[in-house]
Amino acid sequence: MSGQNIVTPSADALLASAKAAGAEKSGSLPPVHLWNPPFCGDLDMVIKRDGTWFYQGTPIGRPALVRLFSTILKREGDKFFLVTPVEKVGITVEDVPFVAVDFETKGDALIFETNLGDHVKLNTENPLRVELDKDHAPLPYIHVRAGLEARIDRKSFYRLVDIGVDEAHNGDRWFGVWSDGGFFPIIQSDALR
Repeated sequence: MSGQNIVTPSADALLASAKAAGAEKSGSLPPVHLWNPPFCGDLDMVIKRDGTWFYQGTPIGRPALVRLFSTILKREGDKFFLVTPVEKVGITVEDVPFVAVDFETKGDALIFETNLGDHVKLNTENPLRVELDKDHAPLPYIHVRAGLEARIDRKSFYRLVDIGVDEAHNGDRWFGVWSDGGFFPIIQSDALR
């Protein structure tokens, strides 16, 4: 196609655009929900199931760089993109982009921390979701922001189970946890018998 500029996405160009857009500022996330730049292609970047970010088959070893990329992550349907005001590139996410590695109780709320330093309150805006894998083992997730989720790691899930209670919920008995005034079901109580 003559006359068309073909842009090959690169992590360096994306990094420069992210920095120019202010994505490095601590404490605030850039407004990726407002950005709708043209799609520039797919980048050879993968977020593995364990939360490790890879670029061109090599783990990204700089936590600050991974954190910066995570602030410009956007989900559209089942696809994930890194976006800046001027470009949008597709990346691969094996499961979900974050891993919840710990939680603490503050007042009546459970506050989860992700592998990239995000802090998320379990509440109606950031609910708990539990699926079952092929062996019927629980796969717990918490919503982080804008359709992006964190898989709750095993040790944190065991801690959740330790504080769980049996409650009536939507006409059935459920085992789950309370946080920020709401009940979040984990598994139907009948399944525990």
